[in-house]
Amino acid sequence: MKNLEWKIPYTRPEVPAALQEAGYGPLLSAVLALRGIRTPEQAHALLDCDISCLHDPMQMQGMPAAVERIRRAIARKEAVAVYGDYDVDGITATCLLTDYLRWKGLRCTGYIPDRNEEGYGLNCSALDTLRAGGVTLLITVDCGITAVEEAEYTKSIGMDMIVTDHHECKPGALPDALAVIDCKQEGNRYPNPDLCGVGVALKLVCACEGNAEAMLQRYGDLVAVGTVADVMPLVDENRYLVRRGLEMLARNPRPGFAAMLREAGVDPSRISASSIGFSLAPRLNAAGRLGQATMASDLLMCTDPGEAGALAAKLCELNRQRQSIETEIWKDALGKLEGKKPDGPIVLASDRWHQGVIGIAASRLAEQFSLPAIMVCLNGDHGKGSCRSYGGFNLFEALSACSRYLLGFGGHALAAGMTIRSDQLNAFRAALNAYYRANRPEPQPDVNCNLLIRDPAMLSLENVRELDRLEPFGNANPKPVFCFSDVLLESADQVGSGRHLKVRVCIGGTRLDGIFFSHTAQALGVEEGDRVDVAFTPQVNDFRGHASVQLVISALRRHDGTALCRRILSGEEEADYAYAAAAFCPQRSDFVQIWRGAGGELSLPGTVESILSLCPPGMAPERFCLCLMILREAGLLHSPDGRIFNACCRPTEGKADLNATPLMQSLRRELGEQPC
Repeated sequence: MKNLEWKIPYTRPEVPAALQEAGYGPLLSAVLALRGIRTPEQAHALLDCDISCLHDPMQMQGMPAAVERIRRAIARKEAVAVYGDYDVDGITATCLLTDYLRWKGLRCTGYIPDRNEEGYGLNCSALDTLRAGGVTLLITVDCGITAVEEAEYTKSIGMDMIVTDHHECKPGALPDALAVIDCKQEGNRYPNPDLCGVGVALKLVCACEGNAEAMLQRYGDLVAVGTVADVMPLVDENRYLVRRGLEMLARNPRPGFAAMLREAGVDPSRISASSIGFSLAPRLNAAGRLGQATMASDLLMCTDPGEAGALAAKLCELNRQRQSIETEIWKDALGKLEGKKPDGPIVLASDRWHQGVIGIAASRLAEQFSLPAIMVCLNGDHGKGSCRSYGGFNLFEALSACSRYLLGFGGHALAAGMTIRSDQLNAFRAALNAYYRANRPEPQPDVNCNLLIRDPAMLSLENVRELDRLEPFGNANPKPVFCFSDVLLESADQVGSGRHLKVRVCIGGTRLDGIFFSHTAQALGVEEGDRVDVAFTPQVNDFRGHASVQLVISALRRHDGTALCRRILSGEEEADYAYAAAAFCPQRSDFVQIWRGAGGELSLPGTVESILSLCPPGMAPERFCLCLMILREAGLLHSPDGRIFNACCRPTEGKADLNATPLMQSLRRELGEQPC
């Protein structure tokens, strides 16, 4: 297991008085403050959003022309085709718009290309087939923004074309369609640039129908699944759209989703955005990845529960096949790295990989090595690549900068696809590495904790239940991660046939149970009785009528106080660390132990590591550092520059009052004691 870097907040959590006075609990108030929300009005807008938060779809560039053309098609009973993508966003968008146009009386064909045979986006062969079937209007969903040549071809064979997409637009290279709807195109004034493909499709039918509420009642579940699966920010109207869709999935899911929830073992009454991300989306994606996206669209469009059950079972089997293929690709990719840790973007290629599954393997590589990863499936002298970002690196901009080596590319900052000639791979790899070195993102901690919890009363049942008001969680609205530092690990037991770790920790006399999925105590290097740091999300566990707070653990390690020691010794303002350091507030006996141990001749070295090596056995390093800084403030330690480094004893007249030092006063205030 790799050594994870932790970021623990050492300052006292901000709990805005205005929020507490308005009835919000301290834990929720602290999380809201971290997200820039400090007034009841701001909190209400986030937590209690309603349909009024939806923006007018007619603000979208291209929407008026698209609506006019669709209404004309409805009036004339034209044959229309909806051309989508094979991922969850594209499948749900295709189903939504196809169903709407059929509901309006049109003969509408939903077309999703075969990932393996046709690849991403429009192709002229498919366009010929649709035109031969009488189609006079083609509408793209979740694709088309880069289809410049295909748009020209569509026009040449007598079809009008409307593009609806949400991917990045290449400057000066929009398709010449009757209407182009993409919130990322230049000049667009729509307030939310982060709709996914099915979100844009919903806006289109809302504009056509003039009734957002009716369209949400009909399609809210499709929009929620596509939005979560495409990892869109769950803020602004996206948050409301997903919330409405989750309500629909819980109370009245369409037969296809109901069957999938049964197959996945998900209780509809407890469904969340996580349920979509981990249970529904992978099964729908598996169909597209293995070239059977129509199976997924058939499932979502069918109205017969029996047929839905059979299709859902087939999707689950496809997902198992996908998992098996993914594992083999992953092992092969690791073999190509030959055990070496790359120091720049990973670019690997093979003619043995499955085109539909390499994107998942690329995501695993990116997470494993904390680097952007690109995996290319070769076919003769060409290759198709799936690209995944890491740490805020903008993939779309990177591919744009290296486009001279590519035949084509598209996507967004976090994920993209590309095509390349095989003989350009080495040159592309070198160019991408050079771009990465010049635009390397700031390193991000592996474990990023939002709040340090010192008082277990903060994790009361009432406070933890109130966090549910932040749902749905996801991109831009993640579950808050809390942490304990230096708490006792009372017990650690393997459960679930040894796959998971069940723990009990003790903080301030309060015992809390936690579960760490897919981890063992041995791999973590911890034992019962250790002092540990724990990163977790709290949840309420209802079992046989008894409710208790349980920690869902995301990281656990033996306690490491080095970062806090650095902050203490650096001479920063006490306010920057006193909240965390108060747990180590020294007693008179600690000063005596240090002073006697040094024989009254205390002399400190010039680095943090060297100072920590002098810590007496059995004393917490943080307490040792606090003692040294208090001795310095009391005038008992002195250095030429006034810092703790290279300080030594200085004779003083009279008795030094350690309790009167500013640092000791700050620590006592944090402990709720009356300062001296």
